Amino acid sequence: MKNGFMLVCDGSNGAGKTTVIKTIEQYLQDKNIETVVTREPGGTAISEKIREVILDPSTPEMHNLTELMLFGAARAQHVNEKIIPALAAGKVVISDRFDAATFSFQHYARGIDIDTIKQINDLALSGFSADMNIILDLDPKVGLERVKQRGEGLDRLEDEKMEFLEKARQGYLTQAKEAPNKFTIIDASQSKEAVSAQVKAVVDQLIASRL
Repeated sequence: MKNGFMLVCDGSNGAGKTTVIKTIEQYLQDKNIETVVTREPGGTAISEKIREVILDPSTPEMHNLTELMLFGAARAQHVNEKIIPALAAGKVVISDRFDAATFSFQHYARGIDIDTIKQINDLALSGFSADMNIILDLDPKVGLERVKQRGEGLDRLEDEKMEFLEKARQGYLTQAKEAPNKFTIIDASQSKEAVSAQVKAVVDQLIASRL
């Protein structure tokens, strides 16, 4: 494979992102393709510290614009320190969430003006974009029950009202309709085997496009 690519796994909380990411990582490693697994917010030492601030459940008073700019700051560091160097080295980057999440949660769910979000996101990305976003679509009620079953407690975004989570879900679906070449929707209520097969098909297409 001549060039690396970036694949994002995103969607509803509790939809199985962690499992899918492990599946993709193993699938690529079996093909002797180097991978870098990362996440947002986070992925670097600085971005992980910002993550702690964003998701801290003890700060429900965080202003929406503060939240947005923190996501942008974490992303700018993530892209420049980790993602771009990995792609330049011919590796495949697999990220647990990326900028589609910002539009879903901060615009569609929070209601922040989309032009404001685009300004912050454009500053963070400087023209960069992921090659494909796999959206694991799941009823937020089902997803939240899965999250609770982990017994880890809810972070600040997971603890939002169901209406907020449903709006975020619709945000992903809307983005996918607007940019079908950048998004693949997968029904996360299917069996793990069915989800895995569809994910691998997406990965195969991306690999073929780089040969």
